[in-house]
Amino acid sequence: MKEKWFLFMLMVISVPIAGELNFYPFHNDFRVSLGTPTFFLFLLWLRSPSPLVSGLLVGAAVTFFRTGLEVAIGPLWSWEAAFQYHYPVFFYYLTYALAFKAVRMNRYHNRPLLLGLLGVTIEIAATLAELLLRYSITEQMTSFSTWNQILLIAIFRSFFVLGFFNLVKLRQSKATEELTRKENEKMLLLISELYEESIQLKKTLHNAENIARDSYGLYQSLKNGQAVPLEELAQQALRISGQVHDIKKDNQRIYAGLSGLISHESDYMRVEALADIVLRSNKKYARSLGKKIDFSLHTEGVFPLCHVYVTLSLLNNLVVNAVEALNEPGYIRIEVKREKEAVVFTVADNGPGIAPKHREKIFMPGFTTKYDETGNPSTGIGLAYVKQETERLLGTVQVEAGSDELSTIFTIKLPVGQIGKEE
Repeated sequence: MKEKWFLFMLMVISVPIAGELNFYPFHNDFRVSLGTPTFFLFLLWLRSPSPLVSGLLVGAAVTFFRTGLEVAIGPLWSWEAAFQYHYPVFFYYLTYALAFKAVRMNRYHNRPLLLGLLGVTIEIAATLAELLLRYSITEQMTSFSTWNQILLIAIFRSFFVLGFFNLVKLRQSKATEELTRKENEKMLLLISELYEESIQLKKTLHNAENIARDSYGLYQSLKNGQAVPLEELAQQALRISGQVHDIKKDNQRIYAGLSGLISHESDYMRVEALADIVLRSNKKYARSLGKKIDFSLHTEGVFPLCHVYVTLSLLNNLVVNAVEALNEPGYIRIEVKREKEAVVFTVADNGPGIAPKHREKIFMPGFTTKYDETGNPSTGIGLAYVKQETERLLGTVQVEAGSDELSTIFTIKLPVGQIGKEE
């Protein structure tokens, strides 16, 4: 916007000055100035403000500039006489702008021949308007040969401006094309690097699943007091430790790669932005499972900046569970509210629901009702993590049966001081 107004003011200043740069091509009193082509170029370049506004201001600027110049250079001229002589030029530029707007010249940028012919016609119409006023003052007629000269000059000026205008547009188009090419190359490199990291992440996810299953097996053995030799338990723990170490090395390398692709990172973000990330990522997850699920997000209140990883992990665990539990057609509603000194996250869905006998167990480590296509059970760690992390942050998590179209509602309530910081 500032650039447009700068160009507009430049037009109002430069057209009067360009109008004083003139020559006499026909070796008589017929003068050709650069004011008209300058005005034509600016009208083609500027889409706003309206050509009518441009014509009014430029016409007034040229009139007063020439009047003041006449009085300053020729002391025999009075202000009144000089203005009387030069005011017809105001109607020249006003007529030019009105005609430019009437034929909607800026629609024809891609049709240079038509644009040039219209430019010639507009210039002749503007000249006619000025000469009619001058004729009413001087009572002199314009000869046929003068009109021939006017036509030739109009053709020359209009097509000269079009050539210059299209040359500038061509250079601008090439610069834009080059910039687009560089951006595309940068994007392809970025995607290739992300693809490489995604392969490593897939491996890490597989390893993490095995670790979770082995850890749960070790947990069961210890909890139930099974007669397992200590050496075997030690080997299981050592194997898990080795797997965790491998994941750590992979994650360090992945983090190093990704951190180079991210220009800015922060441990805190607006909660609306974090909830939107969860929403968009789970839309993709639902599509990957071949499920048609409608998602909605509602936020209410003024929130602090929330810790990125804590917020994403807690909220995403609940939404992922809802996605996996839903049958088609599915509906998931995410709500984030501010209640005094607490932030409340709610995830509700219209899935099959949770049986009353299971509601007390779903937060227990290892408890699951989900099985993959090969019949292997889920690790049952997601909701257990949610409960432990929520309680560590001095918050609460609860599940309840919904009503109407909703069957399950999970609610996490966290103190503001634990989840985020005020802006």
